[in-house]
Amino acid sequence: RETRLRVVLRVRPLTCTETRRGDRRVVHSLGDGAVQVSAARHDATFGFSAVFDAGASQEAVFEGSGMRQLVEMAVDGFSCTVFAFGQTGSGKTYTLMGPLTQSKTQPATPALLGLMQRSFAYLLEQSQSRGSELALSASYLEIYNEQVRDLLSSGPPCALPLRWSKTRGFYVENQLSVDFESLEAIVSLLLQGSQRRRTSAHALNRHSSRSHALLTIHIRSRTVSTCPALGTCPSKQGTLCFVDLAGSERVKETGSSGELSMEANSINRSLLALGHCISLLAKPRGKWTHIPYRDSKLTRLLARSLGGSGITLMVACISPSSHCLSETLSTLHYASRARRVTTRP
Repeated sequence: RETRLRVVLRVRPLTCTETRRGDRRVVHSLGDGAVQVSAARHDATFGFSAVFDAGASQEAVFEGSGMRQLVEMAVDGFSCTVFAFGQTGSGKTYTLMGPLTQSKTQPATPALLGLMQRSFAYLLEQSQSRGSELALSASYLEIYNEQVRDLLSSGPPCALPLRWSKTRGFYVENQLSVDFESLEAIVSLLLQGSQRRRTSAHALNRHSSRSHALLTIHIRSRTVSTCPALGTCPSKQGTLCFVDLAGSERVKETGSSGELSMEANSINRSLLALGHCISLLAKPRGKWTHIPYRDSKLTRLLARSLGGSGITLMVACISPSSHCLSETLSTLHYASRARRVTTRP
């Protein structure tokens, strides 16, 4: 059956800088998945599957976003994707991973763990309770200045070719896939890759991601018991992909120049291509002409998740500050269009 993209919204708290500056809170949760933007010349209401306000815990976001069901469907053999979208500094990486300061020697406290670590733990619980043997492996990539780079390979990151085939669709050639069997092992791979990801500081964010990152869990299962009519039950292959998009940003606001400015332009071009694909996919299927997935590396790798055979959760992250009103409205409109996109899992 056709299924719509599930879109949830997370509103981060005002930062100390915003509070000292005297910024007003212009985003208010109305309950039942509705949020209102109230500012001069702007008064609009948006609806989503769920809205998490500034007081929502990491656990509440995990439980209320539908991540448990997404993990279960990945184990059942579906291609599942969750991606976080929003302006720079809106809390995307925190929602997915938790505190940026965590490391192997300084792990985050359990209450602050993000969607990724909680999903890993639930996935391993599922592997033990379902009576099936699961073979788990992970790959971790970043798209930096339109180059796909492996975050798990040894040595300096090098560009990998992006290919297409009728059976696999778009895929990255020669990417490293690492097997794991424990929560410690996959969290170690996550932290190892995240430390190699390109980040920089600018006026809006001290730890701004300069690349889009995609961590994919490959799940291969084979039921241990045998069926009298079929013999051994067939194996299933599912994926659970986490996409941390770099933040949309206005170069003038960030004060970027030189290499930072080039990175920002590359980020914005790929996000514009993604937005264009979502706008076209949101139209009724009979009105589709051509979906330009080939316009960027990002849209190629998300083609199956957005308009193909996958199941997708989008976490839109925004700031409630009056200073960020323009970017907040852009994100809300972007996320509202995404709610109309359907896939056929």
